[in-house]
Amino acid sequence: MYKNLAATFVAACCFSSVSFPASSQTSASHRPAPAAAELVKNASHSEPLKIGFVYVAPLMDAGWVHQHDEGRKAVEAALGDKVKTSYVENVAEGPDAERVIRDLAQQGNQLIFTPSFGYMEPTLKVAKDFPGVKFESITGYKKSSNVSTANARYYEGRYLAGIVAGRMTQSKLAGYVAGFPIPEVLQGINAFTLGMRSVNPKAEVKVVWLNAWFDPPRERDAAMALFNQNVDVIAFHTGSNAVMVAAQERGKMAVAYHSDMRKVAPDAQIVAVTHEWGAYYTQQARAVLAGHWQSGDVWGGVKEGMVKVDAFGPKVPKAVQAEVLARQKDMGAGKLKPFAALNAAVKDNEGNTVIGRGQSLSDAQILGMNWLVDGVQGKIPK
Repeated sequence: MYKNLAATFVAACCFSSVSFPASSQTSASHRPAPAAAELVKNASHSEPLKIGFVYVAPLMDAGWVHQHDEGRKAVEAALGDKVKTSYVENVAEGPDAERVIRDLAQQGNQLIFTPSFGYMEPTLKVAKDFPGVKFESITGYKKSSNVSTANARYYEGRYLAGIVAGRMTQSKLAGYVAGFPIPEVLQGINAFTLGMRSVNPKAEVKVVWLNAWFDPPRERDAAMALFNQNVDVIAFHTGSNAVMVAAQERGKMAVAYHSDMRKVAPDAQIVAVTHEWGAYYTQQARAVLAGHWQSGDVWGGVKEGMVKVDAFGPKVPKAVQAEVLARQKDMGAGKLKPFAALNAAVKDNEGNTVIGRGQSLSDAQILGMNWLVDGVQGKIPK
């Protein structure tokens, strides 16, 4: 999720699908890397595999960081005393990230997860100095011999959430609080809109851009501004639960992202789009322990269990819940693709055809998305 890149970004490589088997620390200053033998010891029965995690925002009881920490906990639960995990939270992208990642490597961590797009370049830089350490760049797209990349098809969940929103809205106008205008966010906005319009063709989505991932006061203000413009259901792509809290206060409906947020929005939440990292993180840790970890590209979605919609709110009729769960099953079976034009061409909100009739977007086209679909009010910030 967490990225800081212009919307014109086009991924240099594509991800492949995968099937899975069933606090603060002091940053070290940059200094020459010790010999590899001093840095990384082969995992043994007597010494656990040390695994480090770097989090871009504070660890809370819901949200992006929470989901990745649930993945860390899943590794501990699955592998027990074979592993020892640690994390550093609230690490800014850029120089701070490099210092923390380097510090984790110098502390002897043999596997390091860096789940934020802005950590991609710092991860690559540190990895060059620590060839014996394995790195997992989550949401990054650049890899090396000891840096693997992985991401989730969040847009699949967005499409399904759009169906719920389309069924529930009365004003036919949804709001969307967005962080940065990068492909992942555009994918989500477009899929959400297409999902809404699949059941409510006149529905529209109004977007507010924050150019920030984690800024609860501004997230809240953006939500309130949208509610003042006749929006009755809202989604978001930011890091806190502020939009959900705002919806609860205003008596509106909201789509939770990252985690189930009914704790703070018991009446407002209509559905949650969640991502699950436990199986992937455990798989990669097992691979290091077994000595067969390899750098690769993973892009998993509903089919792989990395993305799902659930946690329906009390306002959502059982018939709508059943409809969405059936569509989720279709998506997992490959029968439903959010970016496919089966009956008519799909146009962007400037009138250009972006998906021809009978066509569907390739992964490369989805990864390089730089347009807003018809039905979205607003433009991509420059």
